[in-house]
Amino acid sequence: MPEISSAAAPTRLTRIPLFGPLLRRPLQWLRQVPIADPVARRNAPMVQVISLLLAVLPPLAWIYRASMDVPWRPGEVASMAFSLTVCAAAGISFWLIRRGAFFGASYLLLAVFAVTVVPSYLSTGFAAQVYEQPILVLWMAIAGLIVGRRALWIMFVCVALAFCGGMWVDIARKGDAGALLVDLASRTAMFLMIAVVLDRSSAALRESLREATARGDALVESNRRLEQESRERERAQEQLIHAQKVEAVGRLASGVAHDFGNLLTLILGYAGRGRRLDEPAELKQALAGVESAARRATLVTHKLLTFSRQDETAPETFDAGQALQELQPMLRQLFNPQVDVRLSLREPLPSIRLDRTQFELMTLNIAANANHAMPEGGRFDLDAEAAGSDRIAIVFRDTGTGMGPEVRARVFDPFFTTKPAGEGTGLGLSVVRDLVQRAGGSIGVDSAIGEGTVIRIELPAAG
Repeated sequence: MPEISSAAAPTRLTRIPLFGPLLRRPLQWLRQVPIADPVARRNAPMVQVISLLLAVLPPLAWIYRASMDVPWRPGEVASMAFSLTVCAAAGISFWLIRRGAFFGASYLLLAVFAVTVVPSYLSTGFAAQVYEQPILVLWMAIAGLIVGRRALWIMFVCVALAFCGGMWVDIARKGDAGALLVDLASRTAMFLMIAVVLDRSSAALRESLREATARGDALVESNRRLEQESRERERAQEQLIHAQKVEAVGRLASGVAHDFGNLLTLILGYAGRGRRLDEPAELKQALAGVESAARRATLVTHKLLTFSRQDETAPETFDAGQALQELQPMLRQLFNPQVDVRLSLREPLPSIRLDRTQFELMTLNIAANANHAMPEGGRFDLDAEAAGSDRIAIVFRDTGTGMGPEVRARVFDPFFTTKPAGEGTGLGLSVVRDLVQRAGGSIGVDSAIGEGTVIRIELPAAG
């Protein structure tokens, strides 16, 4: 096997791109036709080239024939007239394609060919047109690949009839029927094989096009369904969110109404009791009850403001132990009389920087939940100690009913409450968690059914 020299390959490769600029512009010009159908627009360059070849090559062949010093055979002038008619039709077809009439140009070419091919062979005979027979393949290609299978076989029938008519003329002139029939059979068989190949190729191309179109339609339909499902899901999600908002607002309004209703009942009860009392000590005790109920109402208000992020904050540095000591009387008033409240402070405690009102709100919220968990009485312990050099730990313990794993997992969720419907806002521990996290601290809960609850809060010490 001969070796290819290393110098030859680069030479061949460097020559190929030279034809690119020469062919690119003509191809672009052939593609620039105002045809809407994508398949027709893709076939337009090939049909234009075929039309140009049919318009140019036969005249050149006849010019060459006229230049030969050979007498014209009978019927050859008529054949030239038919051939030039086809050339004119090809030129008109090329002009129609440039104007966007692709299928009209294709039908014109095929119609002119079908009308002229048989008379052309009848006028000249089979042997006289042997040099133009390869051009017949172009007609069959146009019919099969551009128009359709039916047009392909119509063209083949026209070619076969033309061959038979031309051969009948030759037999009448020469009389050597055997050799002429063999030649006719071989030529007809060759064009039959070409027709079969074109038929199969056309069928395969059109089947591929149908499959591609079907896949495209299926993809478009699938995208349409997905978009519709997406819109439906978005609409359902919006409806769900709206329903959840309505439900949350309803629970919130019901809980606030219940809490304020109870507190107003307490205030009115203490006020009515105070009007009926004569002793200053008893009147003072009734006023303390009014103040306690009012503070509980303030606590509910702070819950709502903190949850909506509309509560104004005023951070300050203060002693957490002293703040808890000052809260002790309010804590005792917050709990039922059957609950034993104990406060344990381990000195020294570092100072913390926080909004003092929010610190009191955290403490009272946890205490209120503990009181709710001990309807029959119990014990509530509040311990505070230093947790390292830069943190303070505050631990709340109660001996209430406790919580199971499901409740413990959701204890900090907004609007989650174990109280009966219409009682409580479900914001207490949620507000506590948010306040602790905004202060840079952490909160954890440990609880079990029947064993009470322990809540541990760690806050950073003031720098």
